[in-house]
Amino acid sequence: MYGMTKPVRATEFTRLPEKFRKPSRTAWGDTNAVGQLLDSFLEGPSFDRAGNLYVTDIPFGRIFRISPAGEWTLVTEYDGWPNGLKIHKDGRIFVTDYKRGIVLVDPDTGKVTPLLETRGSESFKGVNDLFFAANGDLYFTDQGQTGLHDPTCRVYRYDTAGRLTMLVNTVPSPNGLVLNKAETVLYVGVTRGNAVWRLPLMEDGTASKVGLFIQMSGGHAGPDGMALDEEGGLVIAHPSTTAWRFDALGRPTHHVDCGDDIFCTNVAFSGADLYVVVSRRSEKIAAGTILKATMPVAGKTMFSHA
Repeated sequence: MYGMTKPVRATEFTRLPEKFRKPSRTAWGDTNAVGQLLDSFLEGPSFDRAGNLYVTDIPFGRIFRISPAGEWTLVTEYDGWPNGLKIHKDGRIFVTDYKRGIVLVDPDTGKVTPLLETRGSESFKGVNDLFFAANGDLYFTDQGQTGLHDPTCRVYRYDTAGRLTMLVNTVPSPNGLVLNKAETVLYVGVTRGNAVWRLPLMEDGTASKVGLFIQMSGGHAGPDGMALDEEGGLVIAHPSTTAWRFDALGRPTHHVDCGDDIFCTNVAFSGADLYVVVSRRSEKIAAGTILKATMPVAGKTMFSHA
């Protein structure tokens, strides 16, 4: 795939300071990182209106704010496994927490408040990532430990009226997700299928004729976090390879040039600058590093929802 795409050079923007690193085994790491000693596992990059970048730290229940100058502040540390993070137009932070469902985080006080803990009194398998539509509807994935051996996980919409709708329940490990520019199609990263699915959204809000949009190859895991650009192109974090850009028709155009075996889990745009979260250490890049690459097309704005 490299031969078909143009490289975009990446540089280090910042990395997690040593004072915040906690090399230890955790319950989350024992299952999801094969028992490795982790000092962090960053995810969920999202920018606020002031240009601060927020990230989550799953195994240690932490959320950090990174200033435009690359300075880190601990917003909160709590009993949870926060993964995806998105910031509402009104400033509220929404987090998909593997342990606790959807929670709200106050960026000023760090207070964590439950929003959606169950579906019909049943717990989620393990929510993963989320995305706001322009009207404020919230789409999220419920990944758990599913995969090709157990393709039973779900994608949901939680609308502004408080209705929860299951769009699909046959996904082998749904992860990152974004709507296309017209908001008629939901793209879902299917990690264990090493693919991106296309969910056309009907007028009644349901999904129909779900199909395979992009089939990827290689790596130690499939598509993770994703972001949309102004031309409708899709940027995909592909752990242990790199971040890739595909155009609106699903054709590969660019890749972030940052070395081999890079375990990048998520991406976020600030203008044309793409920020790439590296969650595990490789030969050249430390875990907890944020890379920066200037892409050929700027990212689509995230603050249009009501």
